[in-house]
This record gives sequence, C-alpha cells and structure tokens, in this order.
Amino acid sequence: MPDSNDVKLGPNGKPVRPFVMPESILGKLKVWRFLIFRRFVQLSTLLLFFGSAHWGWMYNEKPLITGNLSSSLLLDSIPLADPFAVLQILVSQQTLLSEVLIGALIILIFYWLVGGRAWCSWVCPVNMITDLASFVRRKFDIKDALQLRRKFRYTMLALALILSALTGIAAFEWISPISILHREIIFGLGTGWALLIGLFIFDLLILKDGWCGHICPLGAFYSIVGKFSLLRIGFNTATCTHCAECTGVCPEPQVLNLKKAGEKGYISAGECTNCGRCITVCPEDTLHFDIKLFIAKNSAQKLSNQLDDKQTQDDHRRQIA
Repeated sequence: MPDSNDVKLGPNGKPVRPFVMPESILGKLKVWRFLIFRRFVQLSTLLLFFGSAHWGWMYNEKPLITGNLSSSLLLDSIPLADPFAVLQILVSQQTLLSEVLIGALIILIFYWLVGGRAWCSWVCPVNMITDLASFVRRKFDIKDALQLRRKFRYTMLALALILSALTGIAAFEWISPISILHREIIFGLGTGWALLIGLFIFDLLILKDGWCGHICPLGAFYSIVGKFSLLRIGFNTATCTHCAECTGVCPEPQVLNLKKAGEKGYISAGECTNCGRCITVCPEDTLHFDIKLFIAKNSAQKLSNQLDDKQTQDDHRRQIA
C-alpha cells in the first residue's frame, strides 16, 4: 500500500482520486450516456430531414419537417430558423417574412433555456466529424501545429456580419460546413465532402478543436446566448478535489474556472457546450446538470444557513464568556 504521506489531498482535504473506467458494460454505458444521447439526437435530426425529403414521412397528412438546419417548417405549420442566419440576412438589409422571424425567436428561446452551445454538442452534425478528429488525436498523441486564441471565433462572428452587410447576402451560410454537410447527407454526395474532409484534417493535424473551439462564428453566436442560459453544469465546491479529470475531457477547458464556479455554484462561461463529458468522468460527482435559478436559490439558502450558524456560535461564545 502507498504511504499515506504520499497521498495527494485536494483543497477540501480529501484524497485526489483519478477517474477509472468501469469494467462492466453497464458501468461503461453510464459513463458514455451523454455521448450516446448526443449521437442519437444528432442522427435523429438528420434522419427526420432525410425521411421527410426522400421517404415522404408524414403526420396527419403533413410532412414531418421540410427545409434545412437554417430554415425549416415543422409539420407544415411551425417555423424554425437559425437566429444567426436570420441576423446575417437582417444586416444585409434583405426583407424577411414574419414567419421566419418567429422561427428564429422560437429557436433562440429554446437555446436560452437549454444552453446556447447545446446546439454545438447535441445537434450540429459537424460535431461528429470534429469529435472523431479529437478521438484520433488522443489515440496517437498528435500535437498542435498552430496556435490560435479561442476568442478568434468572435472575430469570425463580426466578420460574417460585416461581410453580410457589405455583400447583401448571408455570408457565412454560403461557406458553412454545417449547411454543406446537411446538403451532402440529405440531397446526395457532391464536392462539399472535400471541404468536410479538409475540416477533419485541420482538426486532426493542425489544431485541436480547431473549427468548433476557435473558428466557427455560429458557435460564437451561441456562446453569447449561452451566457444567459438557464440549464447549467452545477458545481459543488465541497466535494471537488481539483483532480482535473474534467479539464482533460472538456472541448472548452477554459470554461472550467473552478474558483468562479465555486462562487456561482455553476459553470458560468457561455462557451460551455453542455455536453456532459465532465459530469461522467468526475470521481466525486461534483458536477451535474442543474437550473441556474435553483442553483442561485440553493446558494442563497446555504449562505443564510452559514450566517445563522455563525450567529449561533457567536451567541454561544458570549454566553460562556
């Protein structure tokens, strides 16, 4: 057995334990549960578009969904639209139907509720390509060949809007790998696959999480939405040993500012994708999905209890004195 003096202790005084993958199938499935759910949502979304376009999927004699990930119609009656695409069109001074604006508002409210960049990890089909590149990088320990600040994506966001205003078209939509991949899958193979292969190679050999984590302007847009979102990764300071297992798997490790998370009770950065990777590898169950309003209420209650306890202790000391 190791000497007890050699055991590393966390700031809470508890031993720092590494994450250990369970040996049982059920244990592994528990660790992989959010990954499985994410892939199910991503593939199901594509399947809905494909089935409606090619197999005529209907409900009450209405097509399940028509259009694409930028603008679509659910059950021939509910408009859905990408808010960032709509914003580009608005700054390009084009006229939009009220249905499209309503569709953008519906999507905006949805991602305000579930976390802005939940789009990136739970719906965006490009995420499957970049996750594969990241997986291969880890297997072969491939190092970055390029350094780029993650805030560069906000520059790309501004550039997309400026170009849209100057050219009179939604600039990013013309070159978006998301739109290209959707078209390739739904409407057949074409030259767009060359761009997607290039994106995979870029993430694999040039820069880890290069597209999603550093460049994508849509991800930057949803990061702004995510700053105000209700669904959060809750953080329990008392149980955290700072083992850093969460930062090892997080595609946006800079969001795991544990000091700030301890103050707020949750991961507050808008760049968090709510993918759940950190939750499943935490040996102490420190991280979990929670609602920001409930977290604030619980934090206030804990603070009140701490003040009451302190007041009780002070009263007790005065009585003894």
